[in-house]
Amino acid sequence: MLHDWLQQPGYLSLFFMSFLASTLLPLGSEWLLVMMLAGGYDPVASVAVASTGNYLGAVMTYLIGMWGGHWLIEKVLRVSPRQQERARGSYQRFGVYSLLFSWLPVVGDPLCLVGGMLRVNFGLFSLLVAGGKLARYVVTAVVTLAAAG
Repeated sequence: MLHDWLQQPGYLSLFFMSFLASTLLPLGSEWLLVMMLAGGYDPVASVAVASTGNYLGAVMTYLIGMWGGHWLIEKVLRVSPRQQERARGSYQRFGVYSLLFSWLPVVGDPLCLVGGMLRVNFGLFSLLVAGGKLARYVVTAVVTLAAAG
């Protein structure tokens, strides 16, 4: 079933893949955006859908950090107290603006989790995370369209 879903990409597939890619699951969504753009999907709509899904996934991760509790964070997600302390240290060193890098693989999702744990102002969180994620998808789309054209 998942195979069939991925074989017929569309905006709904892009939204869900982008959403899941922005949680702590090890997934990526850029490949689907590239495939859709190469297939003739509208670039503005595709970037908007991918950015929205990815931002909402980051919000879910933020909320897990905020309300997930130590059991969920340490036992289910296996983020050790030492890793949590290291992330807090990074936030103290680089500040909340490190959330601009929430689009990066591997480190981006934990940044959102710690943002929730530290109860970063949600408006500022949203501005930084949505801006970074939108920029990533815009660059991906521009490069894809330039290569195709």
